[in-house]
Amino acid sequence: MQDQSITVSDSAAKRISEIIAREPENTMLRVSVEGGGCSGFQYKFDLVQARDDEDMAIEKSGVVVLVDPISQEYMQGSVIDFVDDLIGAAFQIRNPNATAGCGCGTSFSI
Repeated sequence: MQDQSITVSDSAAKRISEIIAREPENTMLRVSVEGGGCSGFQYKFDLVQARDDEDMAIEKSGVVVLVDPISQEYMQGSVIDFVDDLIGAAFQIRNPNATAGCGCGTSFSI
């Protein structure tokens, strides 16, 4: 059986740490899936100070990433990554459930 957890890469944890260093104490990154985007679904990234009881909290290197229950269903087995290359720097989600994506990198279909 395949591991269905959502993970955060070292590079993503480092970049999240850099971002929240300028924010109020206890700031967390919320990653969610919404309808829309070029391919039907898109990822949304928000900085928040509150956690809902139902949220999955992924802790890595001193940062916390929250994923709500509905988004968890779409993101099972995903890796939240941060890539910095010649094209640019951005968070990317490697989602094994996505059957298609688009050039923007934040939109996908299942």
